[in-house]
Amino acid sequence: MTDSLSSSGDGLFAGTAWHYARYRPGYPESFFADVVARFRLEGTGRLLDLGCGTGQLAIPLARHVTEALGVDPEPEMLAEAASRARELGVTNVSWAQGSSDDLPGEFGRFTLVTMGRSFHWMDRERVLMALDGMVAADGGVVMANDSCLVRPVTAWQRAVDELQPRFLPADALPSSSPASSGESHESVLSRSPFPNVHRMVHEFTREWTVDAIIGYLYSTSLPLRRLLGDRRSAFEEEVTATLLAIEPGGRFTEPVALEVHMATRG
Repeated sequence: MTDSLSSSGDGLFAGTAWHYARYRPGYPESFFADVVARFRLEGTGRLLDLGCGTGQLAIPLARHVTEALGVDPEPEMLAEAASRARELGVTNVSWAQGSSDDLPGEFGRFTLVTMGRSFHWMDRERVLMALDGMVAADGGVVMANDSCLVRPVTAWQRAVDELQPRFLPADALPSSSPASSGESHESVLSRSPFPNVHRMVHEFTREWTVDAIIGYLYSTSLPLRRLLGDRRSAFEEEVTATLLAIEPGGRFTEPVALEVHMATRG
């Protein structure tokens, strides 16, 4: 999702949907091909994308199933996702407001449940127990997560990371990330109803422009645009100047490691 599945309302990603839809990067084709092959998605079955955000997983995977459902707590995310699906002519995906706290709910049963950049925000053990009653016997769950700028490894990423606190009050910066403990997904899955885990890391590079980097910063759970207030223009100018001082050509490369866990019952 929105990397969050908190309750609806003024959630972690409220007000970020426009930027989320336009500046959150998608997933590589190799990832989708692996999911389709491993779960034998041949145009049948149902898909649940839990924490769907603006549809970065649900929309590409919808063509491989009979029906896809994207669930997210933020109505603005769902509106952007629905608009994107219409633009692409994807007609077999629907959208529902809800959170991981609502499971199992009335969503029905699924061949596959995906969680892109969202599982780490959830009560993982409780969610997996709830999904046990929602996933078909031969189905499974997929979690995919990458660092996506927020864990800086290059000079330009570190520069942006160090710049933000200068424009924000100290209490605005998160003291820790996501709601879940530091325990690995694999460890949590090992004692869940889905203990058979296939882990894969897709390594590739991602290209960014200055505008895309700023847009991405406005898409995170830190409500940066609101917190900046009348300092937003100054912030954008400083980010631009800092980045172009590092790379005058204005093209920035991010090394990406997309970690994927595909889990089944056995």
